[in-house]
Amino acid sequence: MVVEAEWGGILQQGCDGGGARVGHKASWKEYDKRVQKMENGGMKIETPTIKGILGLLMASLDEEKRKRVISLGMGDPTAFSCFTTTSVAEDAIVDTLVSNKFNGYSPTVGLPQARSAICEYLSINLPYKLSPDDVYVTAGCTQAIEVAISILASPNANILVPRPGFPIYELCAAFRNVEIRHFDLLPENGWEVDLDAVDALADQNTVAIVIINPGNPCGNVYSYHHLKKIAETAKKHKIVVIADEVYGHLAFGANPFVPMGVFGSMVPVLTLGSLSKRWIVPGWRLGWFVTTDPNTMFKNAKTVERLKKYFDICGGPATFIQAAVPQILKETSEAFFTRTLSTLKHTSDLCVKKIKEIPCLTCPTKPQGSMAMMAKLNISLLKDIEDDIDLCFKLAKEESVILLPGLTVGLKNWVRITFAAEPSSLEEALERVKSFCYRHSYEQNGSVDP
Repeated sequence: MVVEAEWGGILQQGCDGGGARVGHKASWKEYDKRVQKMENGGMKIETPTIKGILGLLMASLDEEKRKRVISLGMGDPTAFSCFTTTSVAEDAIVDTLVSNKFNGYSPTVGLPQARSAICEYLSINLPYKLSPDDVYVTAGCTQAIEVAISILASPNANILVPRPGFPIYELCAAFRNVEIRHFDLLPENGWEVDLDAVDALADQNTVAIVIINPGNPCGNVYSYHHLKKIAETAKKHKIVVIADEVYGHLAFGANPFVPMGVFGSMVPVLTLGSLSKRWIVPGWRLGWFVTTDPNTMFKNAKTVERLKKYFDICGGPATFIQAAVPQILKETSEAFFTRTLSTLKHTSDLCVKKIKEIPCLTCPTKPQGSMAMMAKLNISLLKDIEDDIDLCFKLAKEESVILLPGLTVGLKNWVRITFAAEPSSLEEALERVKSFCYRHSYEQNGSVDP
């Protein structure tokens, strides 16, 4: 067992927010300046989030163009009718709401029955059984991210985060004065973690490494073997693994989903998840933060007390939604999950097929899971496009198609495409992208790249 001085010592400080001011100006020029900050040394508090940049893209459209817009930028499948939740989840919510038993406050760490149900749900795929006390109910996975970074924050602390990744980590870290260090994911290797880079980045102030699996924004699903190597690397550096599994079980390729908690006996794992993606209910804001640490290398009396106190200042999900969790987790049929995976497999295949028809876009790795993928942009084939941000703004204005600029998630001259969409809408959107790229191509009229 690793002693508290090695694992728990990182928790002696923290939860102190920075005094930086959030910027409010939502203009393209201001965004461009903020992007330069990202390129020149990490995310700043003023940098727009994914929702922020998508809002700017929508704001660039006039009313007529908004009527025909197709957005492949936001990971919210509920925008399309082919993605709906199960009636089991709907009935569970109605039952708890009309019972009049859950209109009051819940315990700040979550309703006992919700914690127990999440504990049982996660334990199914682990070689040991969790305790309900390991589970803290959160307002979606985003709050779980905020809790993880706040609890780990300490003077001079740094956290290792994947690039490309999910920018909420950088934003939360900025508010907590935690340094973010990026390690690359390797597109030619199925977006696996560059473990040599992790070794080079980690030092005595490193407190955690973030692993997003299944991957957002890349659509990767890591093998058992690769996850084990990640766990071994984290153990070597005596750091915690923050396992972002918000897309847990949404795997439709060769690799099955393996929870990072499988390696919890080797290295402490903070498991973050939610109902949002697998049950297609992101607006219900029901997530969890779980200490997947059977050998109590990280989880000790002091840590637990800090977590409880931190949750005392957090607002969790509505009580009646928490009360519905046991019924949702226990009674949802495998047929519902199979249908969702089948649809995602179909739309991801369609997305890859259509991208192959667009010369300036390439997909290095076929998606294996989640709801999004990255496509590389070849700027040299386009005559009047400066970069991925320029492309996304011009594409929105000319074709009413919204894609997410790759720089938003850490990769310049890439785009993130969400394939959790109606097949007909996905096909139409990518046809518009194809037309756009043709119009802006050097080869349009047989001309040659100067």
